[in-house]
Amino acid sequence: MTEAKAAIALGNGDFSIETINIEDPVGDEVLVQMKAAGICHTDWDSLSWGKPIVMGHEGAGVVHKVGPDVKNLQVGDHVILNWAIPCYSCFQCMEGNQHICEENSAVTAGNALAGGHATLNATTFNGQAIERSFALGTMAEFSLVREAACVVTMEDVPFPSAAIVSCGVMTGYGSVINAAKVSPGSTVTVIGTGGVGLNVIQGAKVSGASKIIAIDIKEERLALAKQFGATHTILADKEDKVLLKAAEKVKELCNGRGADFAFECTAIPSLGAAPLAMIRNAGTAVQVSGIEEEISIDMNLFEWDKLYINPLYGKARPQIDFPKIIDLYKNGDLLLDEMVTRTYPLQNLKQAFDDMLAGKNAKGVLVF
Repeated sequence: MTEAKAAIALGNGDFSIETINIEDPVGDEVLVQMKAAGICHTDWDSLSWGKPIVMGHEGAGVVHKVGPDVKNLQVGDHVILNWAIPCYSCFQCMEGNQHICEENSAVTAGNALAGGHATLNATTFNGQAIERSFALGTMAEFSLVREAACVVTMEDVPFPSAAIVSCGVMTGYGSVINAAKVSPGSTVTVIGTGGVGLNVIQGAKVSGASKIIAIDIKEERLALAKQFGATHTILADKEDKVLLKAAEKVKELCNGRGADFAFECTAIPSLGAAPLAMIRNAGTAVQVSGIEEEISIDMNLFEWDKLYINPLYGKARPQIDFPKIIDLYKNGDLLLDEMVTRTYPLQNLKQAFDDMLAGKNAKGVLVF
């Protein structure tokens, strides 16, 4: 039994820092001593999921204990945790779509139990079993996860930088590399330059895009976009509701046609169709931020031969993509340290959320 401090979402829009108890790992489970946990809007949303839950779905740490059926991990390994835990044997996993695993995916499960733990009561709070967000619960000093949730990483990678790979970096980078398959010499537009948008920019740069146009309503974010690889910036007007004026500026920068690819990274439902206005005929629009509600789209925006795709999590294949991202980081081709604007101790989670909601950080990270 391991005792740990953890951030507990109360289900009513609030949270508290409490003590939880965690059983030793059984089967293919691994007890990870958390060193850093990324903070994103999904964590904020988890405050209102209607039930107590150990918060957090991005993180990195050190393997502390392993179950008897663990094959590829040992105590002391540095690992990044992956929230879309694959089974590697269902139809989607066999098709290479590990991010939408039919057995364990958070998408198919629709709740925090995704991950297929045999011992879902292994984490307790006040003597009662408590779920872990996306079967991880990274905002805790220790986390009990399946081996399949762990990706070994290099020991000289700072934990805060490693922690953010498993959601925001993977989502942005993967949307470019795995989903849109941006080709060298392409023109790319990125709408919204928060954490995910900055990683779309980085993915476009790694892909060899010749022109990367960043669009935002905040000048300070556009300055950051240039640091991460944007070649051009457009300061959007808040009154330009569907960004049609910004789209005209994009066309001016792209030979009057529009960009080859456009990525929406704002999570603002009214901007769901905006990337269609940014691309040329037969271009590709990508909805990255995960808008999950009904919106209206002017079908004229699809003329002609335009594609619109809505990938999840950058079509992540964690055991393949995470090491690639770390290699790019080690070679200086992808920025991670610079993405971490500020770190916080667990007890300052409220301040971390406030800073995130105010748009102060590219990425905030809890450190243990």
